[in-house]
Formats: sequence, structure tokens, C-alpha cells
Amino acid sequence: MSRYTITITGQGRSDPEAIIGYDPPLRTYFLQAFPHDVTDDPALRLGTHGHAFETLEDLHAAAAAHGYSFMPLPADVAAKLIEDKAAVADRAPPQ
Repeated sequence: MSRYTITITGQGRSDPEAIIGYDPPLRTYFLQAFPHDVTDDPALRLGTHGHAFETLEDLHAAAAAHGYSFMPLPADVAAKLIEDKAAVADRAPPQ
């Protein structure tokens, strides 16, 4: 699983420690941001089930639907995320 720190903004707040990545077993991009006030879980969690977001554009659209944005994504992070997905593309899905 890859994990990169990015900034996500929206709804009048910003999280410069948000995490974006690619989860090979779930075959999805994911996003976690804004520490929850009560639990250790992030308040915003996208990409928690298989094939949820097969492209970065799909993940961005879902974030936007919740009122958040992580664009423009730093070019180096975007390239690494695409490489992370490509590196496992030819592997058989986990059973």
C-alpha cells in the first residue's frame, strides 16, 4: 500500500497531513483526512472497499461530492500513484 501526504481543503478548513495512496489488495485509490474529534479514525475516508476508485479522477470527484478538493495534486505524487497502480496491475487479485 502506498501512502503520500498531501493537503486537502474544503468546507472552510484544510488538512496539510491528509493521506492519499493506492491499496493493491482492494485495487483502489484512497484518501484519509481530518482527524476525528472522538476516535482515531479520519473524519473523511474514501476508498475503503474494493474497486471503489479506479482512477484519481474518480477519487477527486468523490472528494468534491463531499465538499473537498486535493487538486492540483503535486506532479510527483500523481506520478507515484499511477506507478503504484501500474506496478500491481498484472498481479492476480487476492483470494
